Amino acid sequence: MTGAYLEVLRARHAARLLVGTLVGRLPNAVAALAIVLFVRAEGGSYSLAGGLAAVYGVANAVGQPVLGRLVDLFGQPRVQLPAAVASAVATAVFAFVGIDALGLAYAAVVAAGLFTPPLEGGLRALWASVLPREGQVHTAYAMDAVAQEVMFTLGPLLLTLGASLWSAQVALVLLNVIGVLGALSVVVSPPSRAWRSEPREAHWLGALRSSGLLALLGAFLFVGMAMGSIAVAAVSYADDHGGDVVYGWLMAGLGLGALLGGVVYGARQWGGEPARRLRTLVAFLAVCYLPLMLMPGVVAMTGLAVLAGVFLAPSIACAFVLVDRHAPRGTVTEAFSWLVTTFTVGASVGTGVAGPVVEAGGALWGFAVPGAAGAVSLLVLVATGRVLAAPGRGAVVAASSENDPNRAVEPRFSSGDRA
Repeated sequence: MTGAYLEVLRARHAARLLVGTLVGRLPNAVAALAIVLFVRAEGGSYSLAGGLAAVYGVANAVGQPVLGRLVDLFGQPRVQLPAAVASAVATAVFAFVGIDALGLAYAAVVAAGLFTPPLEGGLRALWASVLPREGQVHTAYAMDAVAQEVMFTLGPLLLTLGASLWSAQVALVLLNVIGVLGALSVVVSPPSRAWRSEPREAHWLGALRSSGLLALLGAFLFVGMAMGSIAVAAVSYADDHGGDVVYGWLMAGLGLGALLGGVVYGARQWGGEPARRLRTLVAFLAVCYLPLMLMPGVVAMTGLAVLAGVFLAPSIACAFVLVDRHAPRGTVTEAFSWLVTTFTVGASVGTGVAGPVVEAGGALWGFAVPGAAGAVSLLVLVATGRVLAAPGRGAVVAASSENDPNRAVEPRFSSGDRA
């Protein structure tokens, strides 16, 4: 099982790019928790902490596709590193000013979210230039999805450890300094410096002019909604079964399931049409959410949480393949950034929907929301199956696309399709 992953990691620059990207994304991974811890340490209310965290999330969702488009236009080093430094500086301003100057605090948080570098999309754009075979690129996508689960597990642990050893302020600043160093490691690497996007046709919609990408984003809005709603329902369940420790076990179970599913999925080469495979994976994802409604004891519920997470990372990894396929030439980083944004927005919507549902019907109906969201995601994929299965009518052949790891010719959109 490890052979495919070792083959990818042995490729020149692959390990450096993966680790550098994960380290560079640490500030973003822990941003919401870091803001809450810092505001609480400063004596602020949870409402203020939630407001600042929400503002950061909105700014981040806006900034990712915008910066992704700039990366496609001007290259990675000229965008990623300045953005990382700007985000870190804004976070430092927030950390040192605190919440006394509330207007400045909100402005700093907005800037920190807006300038978060699109390292995630940038890495996926680089894989094709680092790995010689398409199958290796697909394995790298799965490895990337697995690594995210590790990062979102270790990140909060590092933050809370730093806050306990020093202070929430020091931890906030230190993690952002580490994030800048991670971004620097990526952008000074030869693949990042050499990477250039393919010439693009000027269009204000950018990557969003692709109907296949729009279909995929529509589906993953609901996958994100499922994830956001599970977090809220799990809080309600934990309140009746032991409190925060139980909530931690449930979230750890989800992460473990996603990690295991991603490892197994990426360990083999998959043939056939990726759009059909994605429908199958999302169908299993939706079905595995339903047993959570049984709400058994804590041990069994943790096992169900593991099951609920198994098909998440494979679904995301398969989606990466389809994003790569449907991104119009010259927009690959922007396209991947849109997937990140859509998933994030979906999670926020899921959190907002699940709250009133849990208040009205308890945890049982709260756990019904992710199953329903997964079902809607599957319906979107089924309804747009033809669009996802082929780039579109009137395709032309373009050589040496950044989306083709073999540098072979492939069908792309014609000017008429892309206008």
